[in-house]
Amino acid sequence: MEFGDILKVIGEFGRFQKWLVLLLCIPNFLTPFHLFGQVFIVMDVPHYCNTSRIRELNWNLTKEQALNLTIPRKPDGSLEECRMFTPVQGSLPSIRFNSTEKCQDGWVYPEELQPTLLTEFNLVCERKNLNDFSQSIFMAGVLAGALVFGPLSDRIGSRNMILLTLLLMGSFGLGAGFAPSLNVYIALRFIVGSAFAGMSISMAVLNSEWVGAAYRPFAIIMTYCCNSMGQMALAGLAYSIRDWRLYQIVGSAPALCLFFYIWVLPSSARWLVTRGKVVEAKKEIQRAARINKQSIPEELLNQLAPQKKGTSGSILHLLKKPHLRKITLIMAWVWFVDSLVYYGVSLHVGDFGLDIYMTQLVFGAVEIPARASCIFLLQWMGRKKCQAAWLLLSGVVCLVIPAIPKTFPIAVTVLAVISKAALSASFSTTYVFSAEVFPTVVRQTSLGLCSMCSRIGGILAPLAGLLDEIHPAISMVLFGSTSLVGGILCFFLPETRNRDLQDDTTKASSSQLSNKAVNGGFGNGPVEEKDERWITEITKSTSL
Repeated sequence: MEFGDILKVIGEFGRFQKWLVLLLCIPNFLTPFHLFGQVFIVMDVPHYCNTSRIRELNWNLTKEQALNLTIPRKPDGSLEECRMFTPVQGSLPSIRFNSTEKCQDGWVYPEELQPTLLTEFNLVCERKNLNDFSQSIFMAGVLAGALVFGPLSDRIGSRNMILLTLLLMGSFGLGAGFAPSLNVYIALRFIVGSAFAGMSISMAVLNSEWVGAAYRPFAIIMTYCCNSMGQMALAGLAYSIRDWRLYQIVGSAPALCLFFYIWVLPSSARWLVTRGKVVEAKKEIQRAARINKQSIPEELLNQLAPQKKGTSGSILHLLKKPHLRKITLIMAWVWFVDSLVYYGVSLHVGDFGLDIYMTQLVFGAVEIPARASCIFLLQWMGRKKCQAAWLLLSGVVCLVIPAIPKTFPIAVTVLAVISKAALSASFSTTYVFSAEVFPTVVRQTSLGLCSMCSRIGGILAPLAGLLDEIHPAISMVLFGSTSLVGGILCFFLPETRNRDLQDDTTKASSSQLSNKAVNGGFGNGPVEEKDERWITEITKSTSL
């Protein structure tokens, strides 16, 4: 028996699957607080060198006079942020301030400003790039999580991986709010990034393995629409909580409140079967049927048996077989481009000329219709056409942005919003497409490998902004060109629309094609002839 045939009996998208989607929506809502929160706690603020030691000379200077004697002025009359006059000896009338040097005693920030990561650890001037490096280290943690948690999830199951990563994300994210130094903060964020990688892979897998082929895009994309809602909530949270430590605590604590998932989150019955745990798989299937108010005969359950071959998979399976090797290389590049461009645009939300909180709100809002449209477009156009279209659109927009003068911030922001929406839709499509195109025995390993490539893109995304110091157009041209290449490569992938998930590593056969079934859904197409009459009788007896 194919597991897709079991789903047809117990319900491909009943109450059980809807409850599962709801459970997975909550963690997706929380992840933007960790992914993009640092953008708001290191926002640039007015600052200048601390030259308070001039007051030790007892010259009876006012604050303004002391600043005029110690801090150079820019052509517009504002204070230089990173330079100070070189201190000299002598009386006030004889002193001439000509040479300058870097700040020696720290910086002065507005007194009314609440503590931010930037002001507490002085991420300004020559230390400014530490912000981008810390974001890259966070993404390096995501890469490490993909390498470690992807294969580990194949061993312990997606359910247990979700529980573990929720604990890590909540506890270490909370700990980052008490970090005594920047190095400790970066180390804790590294672990949070690792947890995010493991959780995102496992949620996509668990979702796809419990839902029928026709409903799979809806189930996966709905969870990522909640991610977009989380981005909108991020704008409000960051606006209302300016103290970075309090923000870190409030943004991380909700993950620990999901401890009740231990009792309500189901395991993947499909994964249990491939691991030879048929008894546990039967219990999960019976539980799903009971919640969906369906009955499943014991004779049908007894046809479940562990795979004789291919019960476990590795990266070698992906490299040995030509069709899997081509799929893996292309999907790895698509994941890399998705992450590079998506995070590259998102982390530069404050560089488009408009209010950062409003821009973040719009960024999150436009993702919802962009992601939701994939639910219909994936069924209408197919997976690979949608994937290609989103990447090509984003690539063209990114190449147009450098041609727009910075004096037109609204136009630049609109184009950035279009690119962000296209990439969010591409990301949603990627999760659906990847979950379908790889076999069950290597699905989580494959997603872990692709996620690793994605995280390399995430590591490079913050660093790409450093290229703007050479020329402001370099980063956007890089984003646009890589996105166009990814869109073109998508046309070489197989189409997986309306196909049941493949369990082994052999090349997909026509027996996995799905045809339209009753009630407007999709079911599995013809399986072996001897089982087709049995499935027909079962479906009739269960009123499907």
